[in-house]
Amino acid sequence: MNNKNFILQQLKWISIYFAISIVISFIIPFPYSIIVIIPVVLFLSFYIRRKEMRKFGGVENFSMFNSNKVNYYCMVCGTKHDNLMCPKCGSKMKRIG
Repeated sequence: MNNKNFILQQLKWISIYFAISIVISFIIPFPYSIIVIIPVVLFLSFYIRRKEMRKFGGVENFSMFNSNKVNYYCMVCGTKHDNLMCPKCGSKMKRIG
């Protein structure tokens, strides 16, 4: 996706957010409209993010707070670990695998 398409996509979603907010604010009185607009915008953001992740081959079980654990491998002995230093040889050199 080039820059022009990216900017147009962002402007499209900003316009959708703005239109939804205006419609909700006309239908529901002021203090309650903000309480309704915030969850609607959050849900729509989550939906857009999920849709984009699927389009680019993302994870099926994608969540907003994705916490997949990273595996480190020692570059000296090849031991898989998640510490600062390798538990086998004590080296601090590691690679992500």
